[in-house]
Amino acid sequence: MSQERLLKVLLAPHVSEKSSLLAEAQSQYVFKVTPDATKQEVKMAVETLFNVKVESVNVLNQKGKRKVFKGRAGVRSGSRKAVVKLVAGQELDFVSGE
Repeated sequence: MSQERLLKVLLAPHVSEKSSLLAEAQSQYVFKVTPDATKQEVKMAVETLFNVKVESVNVLNQKGKRKVFKGRAGVRSGSRKAVVKLVAGQELDFVSGE
């Protein structure tokens, strides 16, 4: 897999209350990923970018909500997230950039 593809797979860390609790308690981190990303691509991207060992990856698709604005129905865009579990004893630090 090309280095260019690995850099484009991860879009951003997903920061929420639930994801921060997962990170503290179980060393699981949540990332927003491209819609066509596979588990293997996410695993390789996290391992190469952050120099850690990944134990498992779970990927989920989040459908966009149906909304009505000024009488017109529409759909917000959906997203894809990946929950990455690291090997025991390893962690990621997004604040310092290491």
